[in-house]
Amino acid sequence: MEQYSLFELRFHGDRPVGSEASIDMRAVFAWRDESGNLAIKEVKGFYAGDGVYIVRFLPEEPGEYTWKVRGCIHAQGNAECKAANPHKHGVVHAEGIRFVHADGTAFLPFGTTIYALAHQEQGLIERTLESLKTAPFNKVRHCVFPKHFFYNRNEPELFAFEKDAAGGWDMDRPCFAFWEHFESVLFALADIGIQSDLILFHPYDHWGLSSLTMEQNLLYLDYLLRRLSAIPEIWWSMANEFDVIPGKTMNDWYEIEEFISGNDPYHHPLSNHNCFSFYDFTRHTITHCSVQTTQVESATKWLKNYQKPLIYDECCYEGDLAMTWGNISAFDMVDRFWIACAQGAYATHGEVFLAEDEILWWSKGGSLKGKSPERISFLRRVLEEFHTTLEPWEVNLFEDLDPEFVKMTASFFELASKMPESQQESHFVKDKEFRGRCGETVYLQYLARHCNRELTWRLPEDKKYRIDILDVWEMTRKTVLRDVSGKIHIPLPGKEGVAVIAMLE
Repeated sequence: MEQYSLFELRFHGDRPVGSEASIDMRAVFAWRDESGNLAIKEVKGFYAGDGVYIVRFLPEEPGEYTWKVRGCIHAQGNAECKAANPHKHGVVHAEGIRFVHADGTAFLPFGTTIYALAHQEQGLIERTLESLKTAPFNKVRHCVFPKHFFYNRNEPELFAFEKDAAGGWDMDRPCFAFWEHFESVLFALADIGIQSDLILFHPYDHWGLSSLTMEQNLLYLDYLLRRLSAIPEIWWSMANEFDVIPGKTMNDWYEIEEFISGNDPYHHPLSNHNCFSFYDFTRHTITHCSVQTTQVESATKWLKNYQKPLIYDECCYEGDLAMTWGNISAFDMVDRFWIACAQGAYATHGEVFLAEDEILWWSKGGSLKGKSPERISFLRRVLEEFHTTLEPWEVNLFEDLDPEFVKMTASFFELASKMPESQQESHFVKDKEFRGRCGETVYLQYLARHCNRELTWRLPEDKKYRIDILDVWEMTRKTVLRDVSGKIHIPLPGKEGVAVIAMLE
């Protein structure tokens, strides 16, 4: 047993009578925590087929553990848990507007989307994994159930559950070959440092999986949670576009949310992704905001509203499709990442380039073709220097302006305040400035499409800073000032895609 690594107990017995998904099998693990107090965690076991019963456990502290299994299997024993491998940090949790691992290490999600990754033939999965090894992404959004949509019409070989005699889905009979294959994809991603943001439901379906009864939904979730929750590199996304899945009410989503939260012993990140309207991210079991919108400029507002991490899990795709969501330029993708991250939020990449074989990254994986990933990698390297997520940095925009101009501008804002709120947003949102900070250690401003030749900042008077200018497209970084503090004037190149960073000397 090793801290932050899945621990597994295997037993053999007769095939279950009745449901093979929801069996009577529980295990209790006990140990002394770091304070010397007795700690106990109960987990459910699952049936894996061929008379094999499995209990999975994720130890989060080193030490001596005892365990007892009860129900359809009776067994007990003990195991010594060694301290974690230096590369293992445990489950990701939300802490304010940041993500951290169980050991306190910061996690900055740089995601991508490959919806039907696990439902492709093995050669394509392996090619995708090879691409990911050199890509900047440490989180992949992908589905448990297969997807039926444009450029994704291939029938999967395996499904999560078997069918009954009438041809309907029998959620009491898991397809064990599917789950073994699906886990192999999860483990392969984890081995290269990638978290799986698992999409549990979605509307792109012609197999009837999006219209299961609530009883069937909960049987599916129960088996999934028994089987996967001890894997540390897992996130739960209740749905892709929850608000366009037919037949599910908000109360249904709340029931699903509460079931997942109540049956996940390790409290992995949990959210719900929208098409039109945001989910209620104020709910206490929701760990972060997962949103589909192009309004990356609004990150500061939403971070303030929700006080939780914010991920733009869809902000359109780099590509050349006819659909407007699938043909933004590489610069636009990079620009949206910088706008989000500069304010303390995160973004998720996607790529959709037409191909004769219809292998598009967003649906099936394969090889990355776009120009944004290497520039997203540049951003990731920059942010990881800070060892934490930026938080919004709000400044007085009028402090250093001519008094007459300030007076005139104030009258404009007074008139604007009388407009409907929707008009105010549409008029002013593109002129926002995107700033973040890490205490008084780091200050960052991204100028987006603006082409300034100069910039004025006010930094703490009692500290000394180095000022760097970054070109987010050319991926260059140049120091322009050293040992500065207080009010400073920063020379800029007068082009779009420029970021400015002040770092404590």
